[in-house]
Amino acid sequence: MADLVIDCILRHRCLLGESPVWSASENSLYWVDIHRPSILRWNLSGSEVEEWPMPENIGSIGLAPAGVVAALRLGFASVALPGGAIVRGPAPIAGRANLRFNDGRVDRRGRFWAGTVSEKREAGSASLYRFDGNGASEMAQGFTVSNGISWSPDDKIMYFADSWARAIYAFDYDLDEGRLGERRVFATFADNEGIPDGATVDVDGCYWITHFDGGRLSRYTPDGRLDRSIAMPVPRPTSCAFVGPRLDTLLVTSASFNLSPEQLDAAPLSGGIFALNVGTQGLPDPVFAAS
Repeated sequence: MADLVIDCILRHRCLLGESPVWSASENSLYWVDIHRPSILRWNLSGSEVEEWPMPENIGSIGLAPAGVVAALRLGFASVALPGGAIVRGPAPIAGRANLRFNDGRVDRRGRFWAGTVSEKREAGSASLYRFDGNGASEMAQGFTVSNGISWSPDDKIMYFADSWARAIYAFDYDLDEGRLGERRVFATFADNEGIPDGATVDVDGCYWITHFDGGRLSRYTPDGRLDRSIAMPVPRPTSCAFVGPRLDTLLVTSASFNLSPEQLDAAPLSGGIFALNVGTQGLPDPVFAAS
């Protein structure tokens, strides 16, 4: 394979850019800044970034018929776009200190899955939730920092990472029922590899995941074997999504928060969005179905 080019296509310094989703109908990328809470949209034709401030941390989003579905700090919501009007849904962690929602993704039946994160890293206090027309349900427990949600192309496997444990899990998945089955360890990160963060799956069933504080992007085959590892020009890549008419460009979001002046001098593109041609294609982002 020819030398890989990593292009910073958007120098927009997010504090914590996360949850990229691709709207093919709009030729646009949506993503969030968790710590400068906002939803952002950028049309890849080169228009200005649109930004809608949120009243609290926003962990993740998914496409919806009239905007996005979102995991706000304590619960779920629909956000109408353009405009940013919020209709709040269930708040399953209201009243629980030091927890907030984090990574999330819509499955191919239109359910939105999102996990929580313990801000004080209290081991085992975070959970994974499913939000659909019947409300929000706690589906798995015992985590600390939820990340890496994605599904295999045949929808038989759901991937989920606990960043604090440096582990990626694979659950057997029942798409029709929206239920998790047996869980196994899919892959682990060594202490010097950073922590597993946001992820996506390609048409070959391979799992791409970012190494937060590890400055890398890795691809794992369906059997959990490390297939590729790509050094990124920033220390905190956060998530990834395939975009474009053929879904053959991989975009990677990143973070700049809590980096020292020296670190920012060494990695001035931190917080921006990067494009890579990795020689494969992704899968379309599903749309949330409220009922």
